[in-house]
This record gives sequence, structure tokens and C-alpha cells, in this order.
Amino acid sequence: MKDRTDRIFPDAHQDMEAARVIPDTPQTRAPAYRLAFADDEFLCRDELRPVRLQLELLKTEMLMTEYGIESTVVLFGGARIPEPAQKHTARSQTLADLSKYYDQAREFSRLITLDSQKNGGRKNVVVTGGGPGVMEAGNRGAADAGGVSIGLNIVLPHEQAPNEYVTPELCFNFHYFGIRKMHFLLRASAITIFPGGFGTLDEMFEALTLIQTNRMKPVPFLLFGKSFWEKIINWEALAEAGTISADDLKLFQYVETAEEAVEIIENWQG
Repeated sequence: MKDRTDRIFPDAHQDMEAARVIPDTPQTRAPAYRLAFADDEFLCRDELRPVRLQLELLKTEMLMTEYGIESTVVLFGGARIPEPAQKHTARSQTLADLSKYYDQAREFSRLITLDSQKNGGRKNVVVTGGGPGVMEAGNRGAADAGGVSIGLNIVLPHEQAPNEYVTPELCFNFHYFGIRKMHFLLRASAITIFPGGFGTLDEMFEALTLIQTNRMKPVPFLLFGKSFWEKIINWEALAEAGTISADDLKLFQYVETAEEAVEIIENWQG
């Protein structure tokens, strides 16, 4: 929203500045006297949770809109997967072997971003969780292509700092997982899932559920690493048990390389 120069009443910034130069008295020092919207202690009260939820939804939405982001390509994946040059630091041999997907995520993001730039760089912008591992690879690939990318970080006891490749103006931090996941999908034109843990599984299944229940329109839904995913999840058993339908298995596709994924997205007929 543009600043208005024809205001009849003072705006919030002006009142905040005015409140800083008031006389220092017992009354003005009391918490009750603070402007409500400038009172961190008040805003963090349990009763204000609905307001905080709305603020997290609005801030990211407004800034993305102002930046001109029209659509995104979502990249989910594990924070613990190292780049190949650092695979000797992995906590398991499996993680070391999965390091190849760091390179695939980086190359996929680079290719998607190069294509996005042909149309002004505001469509199919790569969005990740903004953290390390596969997320870092996604933002790094966009930077390799000279483009922008989005990072949706969240406050955690660990792994919470955004990686250095996220475009600063599009680097967001969240308190609520639910609002963060909404922003992953609000502009999604494609979803890619790389090997990962609980967080990746949570994000994947929520997105699949939304598409399965027609709460979200179908988009290319690509799982990198067929052998990994078939070992982790027995999809066929779910269909055989009748807890999902056979058609639900058509909601996603397996891919192994960045080039394969880009080709599917470019030729999507959904």
C-alpha cells in the first residue's frame, strides 16, 4: 500500500514518534499507557493469538504482492542432507548417499529460475523453507542463475537461521507452522519433494491431502528419488487397504534428475 500524503489524521508512525517524547511520569511509564500496536508484551499475550495469526498471514502476503511474486515452484526437502563436498560430515552413510540430491535441487532451481527470468522473473519463483540442506540448495540454484528466491523460515531451537542464498527482501520468519505452510502453497504452480524427515513428510502429506480433497487445484507434484520414497512409504499398501484410492497414486510422479522434473513442469497439461 502506498503512503498517503493527504491524511486527515496522523498515521501510526507519527503517533509512535510523538509517544517517545512525552513527559516521563508514573502514568506514562505504566504498561497500560503504551500504544497497543507498539506494545510487544501486550501483543504476545495468549488472548492476542488470533491477531498474531492474522499478522503472519498478512505480512508475507503483502510483501510478496508488493514484490510482484505471481507464482512459485515449491521445493521441500531435508535440512540434514549435505552438499556432496561435505558428505563426510553426514551422521549416516544414507545421508551421505543422499547428498546427490543437494546437487539435483540446486540444478533444478537454477533451471527453473533461468526460465522464470524469460518472463520477468516474477512467475515460478523458487520457494524453500529457507534453512540448510536441500533448502539451501534450492535458494543457491536461484542465485546461480542470477535470480531471486523466497525463504520461509521458522523459529526453532536449532536450524533456524536462514541460509545466505535467500533473497533478503523475500526472507520471512514465522512463529506458526500452519501459516507458514499456507504461504508455501498459496502461489504454488508446482511442488517438488526431495528426501527429508518429519518436516518434509508433514509438508508433503498436507499438500497431497489438499489436492486429494479438491481443496487445492492439481499441480505437478514430483518426488525426487523413487528408491528413497518407496522405502519410506508403502504407497501401494495404502491403496490395497482402501484407505486411499488407486487414482490417488496418480497425484504424484517420481523423478531422478533436475532436467526430468523441469520437462514435466514445462509440459504440464493440468
